[in-house]
Amino acid sequence: MTWVLSLWIDERCFLRLLEEADADALYTVVDANREYLARWMPWAANQTLEGTHDFICDTRKQLADNRGFVVAIIVDGRIVGTAGFHHVDWENRSTSIGYWIAESCQGRGIATRTAGALTDHAFSTWRLNRVEIRAGVGNERSRAIATRLGFQEEGVLREAERIGDRYVDHVVHAMLAADWSAESR
Repeated sequence: MTWVLSLWIDERCFLRLLEEADADALYTVVDANREYLARWMPWAANQTLEGTHDFICDTRKQLADNRGFVVAIIVDGRIVGTAGFHHVDWENRSTSIGYWIAESCQGRGIATRTAGALTDHAFSTWRLNRVEIRAGVGNERSRAIATRLGFQEEGVLREAERIGDRYVDHVVHAMLAADWSAESR
């Protein structure tokens, strides 16, 4: 499957595939937001520049193997986060969308528009049937994104993820292709 090389979300924000040359800029954003991200992202507390390089290489392999992809979220020419498809299940035509953005970019609709664009891409280009967004029960901002996009809350996965020394329950939100098509976008 393909991903458009870049996709404008609005006049200031666009998405494009991560490139090896993005490692320094991506690491800088993670490092500046480490404490904020570590509340919900298990990888954030210990992320290194070398680990960022490895992550980008892994995302490129994931794309080549049709298992998903990760894009840089770029606002005003600088990387402010990432988003992508995780674990595409071709047999069941489903995936899960993950995303994060810098704390300074919260509350501006960037993550919502990004998740909406990825959802649309999942259904219109990849012809998937189901897209999930999973978020920590206490991660109200992430859960609100799924709600704003019309995803249905389906339930809670107990102790779904370990973050530091604690387990976090995840709320599962899902959108089906037929429901996305029926919505006025």
